[in-house]
Amino acid sequence: MFDVTISDNGEILLSGRFDASQVEKAKSIFNKIEKSSTVDFKDLEYISSAGLGVLLMTQKRLNESGQRLKLINMNKHIWDVFHYAGFNNIFEIE
Repeated sequence: MFDVTISDNGEILLSGRFDASQVEKAKSIFNKIEKSSTVDFKDLEYISSAGLGVLLMTQKRLNESGQRLKLINMNKHIWDVFHYAGFNNIFEIE
Protein backbone atom coordinates (compact mmCIF):
# COMPACT_ATOMS: atom_id res chain seq x y z
CA MET A 1 0.00 0.00 0.00
CA PHE A 2 1.23 3.50 -0.82
CA ASP A 3 -0.12 6.88 0.14
CA VAL A 4 0.96 10.41 -0.63
CA THR A 5 -0.71 13.41 1.01
CA ILE A 6 -0.02 17.05 1.67
CA SER A 7 -0.21 18.00 5.34
CA ASP A 8 -1.73 21.18 6.70
CA ASN A 9 1.74 22.75 6.86
CA GLY A 10 2.46 21.89 3.21
CA GLU A 11 4.76 18.91 3.73
CA ILE A 12 4.36 15.99 1.35
CA LEU A 13 3.95 12.82 3.40
CA LEU A 14 4.87 9.46 1.87
CA SER A 15 3.93 6.10 3.38
CA GLY A 16 4.09 2.47 2.36
CA ARG A 17 5.79 1.21 -0.80
CA PHE A 18 6.49 3.65 -3.66
CA ASP A 19 6.92 1.48 -6.75
CA ALA A 20 5.96 1.55 -10.43
CA SER A 21 2.33 0.70 -9.72
CA GLN A 22 2.04 3.93 -7.69
CA VAL A 23 3.62 6.39 -10.12
CA GLU A 24 0.37 7.91 -11.40
CA LYS A 25 -0.93 8.40 -7.86
CA ALA A 26 2.30 10.14 -6.87
CA LYS A 27 2.40 12.27 -10.03
CA SER A 28 -1.10 13.55 -9.28
CA ILE A 29 0.34 15.19 -6.15
CA PHE A 30 3.89 16.04 -7.25
CA ASN A 31 2.75 17.70 -10.49
CA LYS A 32 0.81 20.25 -8.39
CA ILE A 33 3.90 21.39 -6.46
CA GLU A 34 5.09 24.77 -7.65
CA LYS A 35 7.33 25.97 -4.80
CA SER A 36 10.03 24.57 -2.57
CA SER A 37 8.60 21.76 -0.46
CA THR A 38 9.61 19.20 2.11
CA VAL A 39 8.98 15.51 1.48
CA ASP A 40 8.69 13.42 4.66
CA PHE A 41 9.81 9.79 4.23
CA LYS A 42 9.13 8.81 7.86
CA ASP A 43 6.48 6.21 6.97
CA LEU A 44 7.92 5.12 3.60
CA GLU A 45 9.19 1.53 3.65
CA TYR A 46 10.44 1.15 0.07
CA ILE A 47 11.12 3.18 -3.08
CA SER A 48 11.81 1.77 -6.54
CA SER A 49 13.55 3.39 -9.49
CA ALA A 50 10.12 4.47 -10.73
CA GLY A 51 9.59 6.37 -7.47
CA LEU A 52 13.02 7.93 -7.78
CA GLY A 53 12.05 9.05 -11.28
CA VAL A 54 8.98 10.91 -10.03
CA LEU A 55 11.06 12.75 -7.44
CA LEU A 56 13.81 13.55 -9.97
CA MET A 57 11.29 14.84 -12.51
CA THR A 58 9.77 17.09 -9.84
CA GLN A 59 13.17 18.34 -8.69
CA LYS A 60 14.21 19.22 -12.26
CA ARG A 61 10.95 21.07 -12.91
CA LEU A 62 11.24 23.02 -9.64
CA ASN A 63 14.90 23.86 -10.28
CA GLU A 64 13.90 25.72 -13.44
CA SER A 65 12.16 28.30 -11.25
CA GLY A 66 14.74 28.33 -8.46
CA GLN A 67 12.74 26.02 -6.20
CA ARG A 68 13.65 22.59 -4.76
CA LEU A 69 12.57 19.58 -2.75
CA LYS A 70 14.02 18.85 0.68
CA LEU A 71 13.80 15.19 1.75
CA ILE A 72 13.58 14.30 5.44
CA ASN A 73 13.25 11.31 7.78
CA MET A 74 14.55 8.57 5.45
CA ASN A 75 15.20 5.13 6.88
CA LYS A 76 18.67 3.67 6.30
CA HIS A 77 17.62 1.46 3.38
CA ILE A 78 16.03 4.35 1.46
CA TRP A 79 18.95 6.65 2.29
CA ASP A 80 21.30 3.99 0.87
CA VAL A 81 19.25 3.83 -2.35
CA PHE A 82 19.54 7.62 -2.77
CA HIS A 83 23.25 7.54 -1.94
CA TYR A 84 24.09 4.71 -4.37
CA ALA A 85 22.07 6.40 -7.13
CA GLY A 86 23.96 9.65 -6.52
CA PHE A 87 20.73 11.41 -5.63
CA ASN A 88 22.28 12.74 -2.43
CA ASN A 89 24.05 15.19 -4.79
CA ILE A 90 20.75 16.27 -6.38
CA PHE A 91 18.50 16.59 -3.33
CA GLU A 92 18.91 18.21 0.05
CA ILE A 93 18.51 15.29 2.46
CA GLU A 94 18.18 15.66 6.21
